[in-house]
Amino acid sequence: MLPTIEAKTISICSLVPENEARIKEVAQMLWEGFGEFWPDAYPTLESAMQEVRASLEGGRISRVAVTPSGELRGWISAAPQYKGRVWELHPLVVKKEYRRQGIGRALVEDLVRQVKARGGLTIWLGTDDSCNMTSLSGVDLFPGVLNHLVNIKNLHEHPFEFYQKVGFEIIGVMPDANGPGKPDILMGMPVRP
Repeated sequence: MLPTIEAKTISICSLVPENEARIKEVAQMLWEGFGEFWPDAYPTLESAMQEVRASLEGGRISRVAVTPSGELRGWISAAPQYKGRVWELHPLVVKKEYRRQGIGRALVEDLVRQVKARGGLTIWLGTDDSCNMTSLSGVDLFPGVLNHLVNIKNLHEHPFEFYQKVGFEIIGVMPDANGPGKPDILMGMPVRP
């Protein structure tokens, strides 16, 4: 069950290539949403547009959360891997002013249903820490990578805790993925019945 009134009033549907205005709106939201803490992810609006367009190809899942009047609130996408048994969630974004209202959770729950319907068994994601948001950032994780991982602490509202709340668990870390001391935290969840 969704925890807030905002999440209860949204519907989730597929983003379609024919809706150019919605694609542009999603790209704008993605660019703005990642800009504060992950500016290198989508450094230009055009790079965000490329990501959104890519989500519409190759059997991917691309879903938007909208209000009854059609106002965009969030977007999620996933791509099949390992012959469709595993799906990578990439990316998830909710408009800043509508965060913490259950929309991200609703998008993940919908994605789980979509992946199950396609025969997927696992969803995974990488969530970068390039801004010292966790205890894994700004340090050399070698040697003893797993010791650092076991003792991870959220220092500045890193999204890994959101993902834990919706059913993901930390399954690894890629040290220095984004430069020295800037790891990518790997998370996964089962979607088996």
